[in-house]
Amino acid sequence: MASLAQQFAGLRCPPLSSSHLSKPFSSKPQKTIFSPIVSAVAISNAQTKERQRLKDMFEEAYERCRTTPMEGVGFTVDDFHAALEKYDYNSEIGTRVKGTVFCTDNNGALVDITAKSSAYLPVQEACIHKIKNVEEAGIVAGLREEFVIIGENQADDSLILSLRSIQYDLAWERCRQLQAEDVVVKGKIVGGNKGGVVAIVEGLRGFVPFSQISTKSTAEELIDKELPLKFVEVDEEQSRLVLSNRKAMADSQAQLGIGSVVTGTVQSLKPYGAFIDIGGINGLLHVSQISHDRVSDIATVLQPGDTLKVMILSHDRERGRVSLSTKKLEPTPGDMIRNPKLVFEKAEEMAQTFRQRIAQAEAMARADMLRFQPESGLTLSSDGILGPLTPDLPVEGLDLSDIPPAEES
Repeated sequence: MASLAQQFAGLRCPPLSSSHLSKPFSSKPQKTIFSPIVSAVAISNAQTKERQRLKDMFEEAYERCRTTPMEGVGFTVDDFHAALEKYDYNSEIGTRVKGTVFCTDNNGALVDITAKSSAYLPVQEACIHKIKNVEEAGIVAGLREEFVIIGENQADDSLILSLRSIQYDLAWERCRQLQAEDVVVKGKIVGGNKGGVVAIVEGLRGFVPFSQISTKSTAEELIDKELPLKFVEVDEEQSRLVLSNRKAMADSQAQLGIGSVVTGTVQSLKPYGAFIDIGGINGLLHVSQISHDRVSDIATVLQPGDTLKVMILSHDRERGRVSLSTKKLEPTPGDMIRNPKLVFEKAEEMAQTFRQRIAQAEAMARADMLRFQPESGLTLSSDGILGPLTPDLPVEGLDLSDIPPAEES
């Protein structure tokens, strides 16, 4: 094959005529028979130069890394160790750490706790209550919270976190506080045995002995119901949480004054009267206290589940018995049978009249006593109230009802 020089030497250019000289030069490249050869040579030279440049650059970088690896680097190895110490964390079980949720799934949530790897919060450790997914407990991406480390996944060295443990400690602390303040709380009954029932209070399972329940209900009858309760024993170390419904009822009954009007629900009917639930307290509406008119069949006036207004006539705090009346609330005798709606509308007004009669009777009784004890120095005020009260009289006033003691259901 002939060399490039020989090929160029063999080429002949045609002579230029006057017509060629008169034409202006064109900016477009002119096709010649040797242009492909020139382009190939130019590309080949450019590629060779680029390869050489990259080779020199890599050789220079390799030599620099081998001889002076830290030259020009502002972040030293000492700085790196200092940063690790600054952001280091304690991965021991029981340690509390701050973390940010960045992903959730059906089984739990991934949490960034600035560790070597992400930590995991299982759904069963997300809340003190039973939930199906972490979103029910308000755990979503972006939430920053304090967690406690409860274990380690051996497969990938990731940590297992818990919120439930923290909430558990807070629940015990809250129960101790409520016990100290002698507060009445609501507890939902979720189970029972021969000795009593199990109630959920502040997320904890507490035990209510049957001896501490004010009604004669069985465990099955109390399931899924809410009872007012007070704390008897709160012992976190022994995991003992004992509650009492009787103590809560006694506290509620102490707030019931003679002549008070309360709303209740008919629980059951007996030949002698109806048992009414007034906020967890079981009171008896005797058949003689339903209406001024005679009631021969209670079922013709009341039915289980009916809601009505009743007035407190008396209550025995020790025995937990409350006597009720709708008879005292009738605007006219027989309204409870003919127009019970009117009785409930006028209940507070009629109860106020009843309380005024009680106050007048008390004032007259004290005045009579004063006549027999003139040396006491007690006098009646302009509104007929004698002060101070005579110790022999009950604080809540005279019981003017004419019904027999309430009987238990």
